[in-house]
Amino acid sequence: MATSQTEVVGRDQWATKVGFLLAAMGSAIGLGNIWRFPYVVYENGGGAFLIPYFVAILTAALPILILEYALGHLHRSSAPHAFRQVRRGWEWLGWWQVAVAFFIATYYVVILGWCLAFVWYSVGQQWGEDTGAFFIGDFLQTSEGGAPEGFWQVGGPVLAVLVPVLIAWAMIYTILRGGVRRGIERASRVLMPLLVVLLLVLVIRGVTLEGAGEGLNVLFTPDFGALADPGVWIAAYGQVFFSMSIAFSIMIAYASYLPRRTDLTNSAFVVGLANSSFEFLAAIGVFSVLGFLAVASGSAVTDVAGSGGVGLAFIAFPQIINTLPGLNSLIGIVFFLTLFFAGLSSMVSILEPGIAAVREKFHLSRTAAVNILCGAAFVVSLVYTTRGGLFYLDTADRFLNNFGLVVSGLLEVVLVAWVGRELAALRRHVNEISYIRVGAWWTVSLSVITPVLLGFMTVYNVWTEVNEPYAGYPASGLLVVGWGVVALTLVIALLLSQIRKDREMRLEG
Repeated sequence: MATSQTEVVGRDQWATKVGFLLAAMGSAIGLGNIWRFPYVVYENGGGAFLIPYFVAILTAALPILILEYALGHLHRSSAPHAFRQVRRGWEWLGWWQVAVAFFIATYYVVILGWCLAFVWYSVGQQWGEDTGAFFIGDFLQTSEGGAPEGFWQVGGPVLAVLVPVLIAWAMIYTILRGGVRRGIERASRVLMPLLVVLLLVLVIRGVTLEGAGEGLNVLFTPDFGALADPGVWIAAYGQVFFSMSIAFSIMIAYASYLPRRTDLTNSAFVVGLANSSFEFLAAIGVFSVLGFLAVASGSAVTDVAGSGGVGLAFIAFPQIINTLPGLNSLIGIVFFLTLFFAGLSSMVSILEPGIAAVREKFHLSRTAAVNILCGAAFVVSLVYTTRGGLFYLDTADRFLNNFGLVVSGLLEVVLVAWVGRELAALRRHVNEISYIRVGAWWTVSLSVITPVLLGFMTVYNVWTEVNEPYAGYPASGLLVVGWGVVALTLVIALLLSQIRKDREMRLEG
């Protein structure tokens, strides 16, 4: 393996290890920790789900996280160049991860805009009694007829969505322009402590509500029979895979900004623990207030639980806030600010790998790279501010996560463990600079357990998609916005990797 341990001239670097850890935590802790994890636990055995969850952390999340730290730190470069160093001809895989992250950023920022808008709507509960009708009809102004009839009724940008999205973009651009030290690190030092404080406020308020115990009983009562269901184990691996920011090329870029002597394994364990702790706190807060809503409405917790995701955040929680005794507006503001800050730190990290890769590829200044990436992402994000935006966002999210991240993560492990056979070299590098040494569990996890499980997840996702077209959307929509976007990311990756090959051929000639 070619090594690159000399400092790259002009390359950004973290000012402190604490700054790196806070930024890495900010990347891992995002919207999914708040609105996805509680329902994954609830729907997959309750307390019993913790068994496959922690097994997945030990055999997949932490091993891949350490792997990506090692790749970025050893080669001091972004994913495309790091993968090229492992095996010549595999630069395209790094660009694929960068492209997938880029397109995820184009709709993730729109959800941040929704959060900002609902901070305002929380004042006096402007969403009214029918929170679902307000979110879908009044706020998003979703195409009439819904899916599938309204899928292609694009319409123009919705002003109520566009304005907060522009504000979110301004904040993101400012942070990224500031660079690693003055932008990302400084923002993380503010956002992460603030995020924890806001979450604690929500949890404390939730557990003190009447009926909170009922919600927590439903959440954590174990159903050990669920452990015999392969789908529960797939859900566990899917959760840790998505929540730890792996296969986004994020951690490779972040680790490349670390000093030479940095404890990589300790950093991985700290970030993993912080991510899991935040998820559990969020789950406690969410199901505490769901228990309250159930008691207040005279329903069972299972009846008000519904499903996670956008519906929880922008329909169920406003409904809960309406029924809270006292300080409704304040709780609403705190909740949506928590979502926004969690998403903002993640959004910045999603774009940073692309900025790093473009700078290395074309020898650009940071300002130029930020302008190009943010400008292109901004233009694409306008699609999601239209009346059909909710349909396109939902479809792109489904396919980019299930077929972009999972498959690129699988190929990453296959490249390093099987094709390049570099696990031993990376393991030596990690152990030379880390107090906690990685052993056989790391090698076995990455060479056997993780690729087998990610391969099974890929087959399962394809089988599910073929047999049950997602959300009843029209085939044309799934083909263009779903499979089409995934294919586009791959085409972009191949083209960008070919540019370098052409230049090298000219130099060799």
